[in-house]
Amino acid sequence: MINLKNEIDSLSNFKRNTAEFLKQLKRSGNPVVLTINGKAELVVQDAASYQRLLEITERLDTIEALRPAIREMKSGEGEPADTFFAELLADAGKKPRK
Repeated sequence: MINLKNEIDSLSNFKRNTAEFLKQLKRSGNPVVLTINGKAELVVQDAASYQRLLEITERLDTIEALRPAIREMKSGEGEPADTFFAELLADAGKKPRK
């Protein structure tokens, strides 16, 4: 979570003290919101934290994509996995394992 006291600063200050900001970003892993004329305009983040954010987003996208299938399964709709995979293997010309 962004700490509004420590992690919001002006773009001008960021330019003047870039090295210090980079140390802070790597140390804390938290992004810094940069303001222009007092209005939040940019977010700066270290690469490792950004990568983690992308991975979390991808997992959440996958979970959201699976929600309708999970609802169908819980309500008894659809077909059993064994049937589905047997049909898939048959379409591919392979026999299911037993």
